[in-house]
Parts: sequence; C-alpha cells; structure tokens
Amino acid sequence: MRHPKSNRKVGTEFKGLKWTARHPGSVLAPAGLLASGIELGWTATGGVIGGTTLGLCTWYRAHPDTFDHYAAPRMRAWRRRWSTYFGPRFNRALRACDLYVVDRRTDEIRYPRVTKIRSHSPSVDTVTVEIPAGMGRRSFEDRADVLADALRVERVAVERVKPGRVALVIQRHEPFTETIAAPDMPDEAGAVDPSDIYIGETEYGTEWRQSLVGKHVFIAGGTGSGKNSIPMSVFRGLAPLIRDGLVRLWICDPKQMEFRKLAGIAHNYQHEEAKCAELVREYVEDIRRVQREFAASGQRKITISRETPLNLLVIDEIGALLAYGDAAIARTLRKDLAIATSQGRATGHSTMVLVQEPTKDTVPVRDLFPIRICLRVTTQSHVDMTLGDGARLRGALADEIPEGEETAGIGFVIRPRSRVPQRVRSAYVADHEIDEMVAFIARGLAGSPALTVVA
Repeated sequence: MRHPKSNRKVGTEFKGLKWTARHPGSVLAPAGLLASGIELGWTATGGVIGGTTLGLCTWYRAHPDTFDHYAAPRMRAWRRRWSTYFGPRFNRALRACDLYVVDRRTDEIRYPRVTKIRSHSPSVDTVTVEIPAGMGRRSFEDRADVLADALRVERVAVERVKPGRVALVIQRHEPFTETIAAPDMPDEAGAVDPSDIYIGETEYGTEWRQSLVGKHVFIAGGTGSGKNSIPMSVFRGLAPLIRDGLVRLWICDPKQMEFRKLAGIAHNYQHEEAKCAELVREYVEDIRRVQREFAASGQRKITISRETPLNLLVIDEIGALLAYGDAAIARTLRKDLAIATSQGRATGHSTMVLVQEPTKDTVPVRDLFPIRICLRVTTQSHVDMTLGDGARLRGALADEIPEGEETAGIGFVIRPRSRVPQRVRSAYVADHEIDEMVAFIARGLAGSPALTVVA
C-alpha cells in the first residue's frame, strides 16, 4: 500500500547521514587520519603521509605510463569532485541554467545529483548525474551550451546512461594541442587486423581505431581541415596487406593532389570524370562477380586472401563527380555508388568518400555510409548533415573548430552504442611518409605477378 506524500521536508541530520553514506572515502579518510594522530601520535601519522606522498612522487617520475593510467584519473576525479562538481557549487550552475525542478508539495528545489565522476584526461571529464522526476535528457541537450558557459568550459555533450541518469561529457579545454605522429607501418601482413586500424586519438586519451571490413566511411570537412590524413593513416596501417595483394585500392582523384602519389600502387587509379565513372562501374562488376561465386559455393562471408582480397574504393572530393560535373555521368555514378554501398558489405568491398559540402544535393547517397566523420566545417547545418540529426545539439561543435594548421585533423565521430559525439584527431602523414609508404608497397608489388597495377 502506498502512503500519501508528506508536505514536510526530510530532516537535515538525515540528509547529512545519507550524504555520508554516499561519500564513504571522503569521510573515512579524514576520520582515519584524526584517529591515527590521536592513537599513534602526529609524528608517526606525518611519517605515514610523507611516505605515501614520496611513493606517489616516485611512481609519477619512474613510470609515467602506469601512473597516468591508474592513479592520475582517480586523483583528478577526486579533486574535481570537490573543487568543481561539489553540491552547492555545481547546483548554482544548474540553477543558473534552469536545470532543476520544484516539488509542488514542499516547494523543495531538486537538483540533478552527481553520482560518479571520471576524469579520463586533464582536458575531459565525464560527470554522471541522477536526474529528478520531471526532467529528462532533452533538458540537458537544450541547455548544453548555456551550461558550458556557466561551468567555464569549452563544451558539454550529453550521453544517456540509463533511465533516470545522464552523463555529461565536459571538455575543459582543447585535448589536442600537438600533432599526432603518423601510424607505424607493420612489416608483416600477419601483424595487421583490417577490422582494427589505428587512425589517431580520442579526447579520452585512447586510440581511435576503425574497422575497414564491410564498412563505408563518409568524411566531411572544409578546405584545410585535414580530411586526407584519415585515408593516409588507413593506408599506412594496411600497407603490408596492400603490398601482398590482400587489399586492393580503387582511387578516384579529381583533385590530383595527395592521392596522385598512390597511382603506382593502386589496383585502379583515375582522375578524369568519365574514367572515374568507369572505375566505379568496374568496382560494382567486381562486387557482382564475388556475389555469383558466393552463391555457387554457399559462402556468406569473405575470407581475405589473394584470391578474394579486401577492396577499398576511395573517392576524393566526391562533389566534383556527383554535383559539379556532367549530369549524365553523375546519374550513372550515383546509381553505381548506391549499389556499391548497399551490397558491398559481405563481399569485402568498402567505400570511403571525402567531401567539403555534405548536403543531400551534393551527396545524395550519404545515408548509405554508416561511419561518419565530421572535421571542421563552415556551417552548423553541415554537422547534422554529416553525423545525423541532433548531433550538434548533443555536443558535436565541428563548426566551432578554429581554422588553422594546428587544428587540422580534429573532428567528431558518433560513438556506436551511446550515440554521443566524441572529439577525435587523426594522425598526420607528411609527404615524405607517403613516399616511404609507396616505396614499401611498390617493392612487394614489383615481384607480384598476380596483381595488376593500373597507373
């Protein structure tokens, strides 16, 4: 039997007991130090504190990798809990942003309650809050930019954890202040997993990795945003497979800039509009050939080998082919791209396209690309066009990335499970590193009669 709600508030002493139960570490640690000082003496207690501090300093200096992985995030999270996200201080920011509800019976103001803090890196925190009845995730999404200003941080993204709880991804300052070095090229094909290719780093300090098996990738970004650094990083990761004929590159390069260097190692490379359309038509015919072979043998998934390689179609500046060129060629190309992106998953045919203007008029087949990457763009609408409706509202502020070489390669992707935007940066592959990769692959192709190279 449910009892009617009272109009009286919970007593302050019981609120204090509840708070103590929720923060046992922060209560027991000072109590333990006080008890140690009384029982053992303050000299002995000071020695214990000093020894612990010395041990942490030694760990900090002697083994940065383990300290930064295990100790630093926990120490930062504890410090920021009390310096930034502590009850009254955090509640003032929430109140200023109208992120609270008022109990109609008692007139008590109820704020979202911080339940967990994770400090992944010096620049990014994840604050999990329990929201009171009468609020929802949309309340935070609608006020995310206002909350970021109230907390004096760069960005706030909102992630739904479970019913009644949301996580606020708080970017305190720019996490990417240095250029990320080009990925290493493994010497042997056995060291490469095409379903786990290193591209760069995430704002959480982890590696940004992507599968190329059965995936289609859509990359949008303005001039100078660093779009080409993503496929170049992928090529370096796949270099031994390309060399050994286990991966074939099909490249359409209307711009004839960075990708021109890859003409000698690509299975098929074209730059003229009509020739690019023929290339994509051949790519579709290869998909259908593999489909016929699978139908005859009863096979459902591709096993990467020299007989059935992984095929990667890369189209740079796809707008030049679909929107700005010959209308008849564009119609044929749209049809073939739709087939390639909708049927190439099981046959080992992946597609990667790059574009400056991600509108539906420019790229009518963009919805067939499940992997979306948005680097710096010129307008707010381009963010949602690339990453999906509401992506900017949830924190993907790609249009606010400053223009300049120091921000090239910085952008956003959507985390697959939570659907929250994640800030990433791709590694930078310099011209001499592209030349190194081409020479590495060409040495293997020169002695490989089974592979046809089209320059």
